[in-house]
Amino acid sequence: MFFWLLNMRYLLAIAFTVISATSCQRHEPPVIRNAPVAEQPLLRQAPDTLIYDNPGVPYIHTGNVQPSEVVAFAKTLKGIPYAYACSSPEAGFDCSGFINYVFDQFQIIVPRSSRDFTNVGKQVPVSHAKPGDLILFTGTDPNVRTVGHIGIVVYTAADSLFFIHSSSGSANGVTITPLNEYYRGRFMKIVRIFRQNEEPV
Repeated sequence: MFFWLLNMRYLLAIAFTVISATSCQRHEPPVIRNAPVAEQPLLRQAPDTLIYDNPGVPYIHTGNVQPSEVVAFAKTLKGIPYAYACSSPEAGFDCSGFINYVFDQFQIIVPRSSRDFTNVGKQVPVSHAKPGDLILFTGTDPNVRTVGHIGIVVYTAADSLFFIHSSSGSANGVTITPLNEYYRGRFMKIVRIFRQNEEPV
């Protein structure tokens, strides 16, 4: 009986290890640096961290990466299935896992959860949105007015906007979606993180 119990414990330990290794793990949260002293010039670090220009307002360092490059890469992931808490093409993506994976390919560190994008970047009107801007929505309940979903703007025209995201809805994966009536009901805002998308002065 004693040896049987030892064998069972051994088998359970192996099974737990295998399950843990194959389950989706969230990224470690990015390192946050304190705001620089006002008298010192702000030094942009390599894109390996979020930097706080002002207390509580993270700055995403995009370097010389072009928004068009990010959009083009994001499109190559269309069709990869939705998977909660996952951020790899092998396992699938949740919405923020998709955003993390895309930006990771360009060594750009962004928040892991969609809610953590609430105060990131510069808010712009829908009419001024450009490819590479981020679009934020509520979760599936539009009455809860907190950010719960995120995508990347891929196309804009005078009367239309399309974004790419990992959806848990009917598409059940990475897809390109218009800002239709359903998503307008969940829409929170568009934020700009690429300085290349700024309007010329």
